[in-house]
Amino acid sequence: MSTDPHEPGPRRRTRRAARRAIGGHAHGHGPIEIPAAEARRVRTVLAALVVPLLIATIVGMIALWPRGESQMGSVPLTADGATFERGRVTDVPGELGAEVVVEVLTGEHAGREVSVQAPPEVLAEGVEIGDEIRMLYVAGAAATGSPFVFVDYVRDIPVIVLVALYLLVVALVARWRGLAAVLGLAASLVIVGAFVIPALILGTSPLLVALVGSSAMMFVAVYLAHGISIRTTTALLGTFAGLAITTALGWWMLGAGNLVGNGSEEAYMVFTTFPGTSLSALLLCGIVIAGLGALNDVTITQASAVWELHATDPGAGRGKVFTRAMRIGRDHIASTVYTLAFAYVGTSLPLLMVGAIYDRSLLEFLMSGEIVEEVVRTLVSSIGLVLAIPATTAISAALVGRTPQKA
Repeated sequence: MSTDPHEPGPRRRTRRAARRAIGGHAHGHGPIEIPAAEARRVRTVLAALVVPLLIATIVGMIALWPRGESQMGSVPLTADGATFERGRVTDVPGELGAEVVVEVLTGEHAGREVSVQAPPEVLAEGVEIGDEIRMLYVAGAAATGSPFVFVDYVRDIPVIVLVALYLLVVALVARWRGLAAVLGLAASLVIVGAFVIPALILGTSPLLVALVGSSAMMFVAVYLAHGISIRTTTALLGTFAGLAITTALGWWMLGAGNLVGNGSEEAYMVFTTFPGTSLSALLLCGIVIAGLGALNDVTITQASAVWELHATDPGAGRGKVFTRAMRIGRDHIASTVYTLAFAYVGTSLPLLMVGAIYDRSLLEFLMSGEIVEEVVRTLVSSIGLVLAIPATTAISAALVGRTPQKA
């Protein structure tokens, strides 16, 4: 990069802005230094675009809000006479298949030591003395063997410590802005738990639920994390553009690729538990929601880049600002192309390992039901992610004005 002191001032400022946008991931939150008249014009245009979307989201949530008796929490987790209890491991056998000795910590048998049959895969990973476990107590099984059955480990404290560490790191590094982002995440999860999942259980159209729920999550998360500003609102519009692309492309692939949505055991459970639910529509709902976080990341980046470039060179035209910002956007595209793919590979290693042992070609493997759904999910979300960058850049560049340079 040139360091020539005779290089024109606007160009040096533009390059410095580009370096800030790339090096700082372009999540700047400082005030945008633009003339007051231009700021009023931009705010008016943004309000005219965003307010109808907000109203549509609110109306959609009111119309689709789950009403009536919900099935959530209606199915007992255990049979009559069975209870969940906690215990602490006091003795571990040296061979697989043997029973571990556990001191019961809760229930009517608290204080007693009992034998518990642990699954082989759990014993293979190593059960240690002092581990706390959850057990299912079935009184009727006492005549045929141990009435206690291993269910899972008790891991509350480590997870709580990890959550506390996460909040501490976010607070120390990002300070109030990071904590606001965490609050936005919590609010988004509340929308998922209070609206999206109950509405899906009641049989509401998964596509409508996904669109309305995603829109609500975007409004809450984006504005809580980044504040209400020209930059943030521009990024929100870009996120809507990426969401529309992802939805349209996912809907087309469901038909063109004959995706049924039955590529997992959970899908069969949904089909038998909720017979009226369309698995393919549920798959599209998952595709739409899955790409939200990454979409917001790239749109905030591009909106910040455009406004930083405009602030450093107010005399540049919209086309020039767009071209300069897209140089930053291409770098971001290069770094996000593999983001979703790596995320899927990391979470699906067991499935990939099992699928790889069968004698079939790579194409047949990728086109199998359990794999192709994730391939399509990754590709559709990635395309929406990539196209959201020029869309956000174009929206931002269209909003900036050109300030005549003084002699």
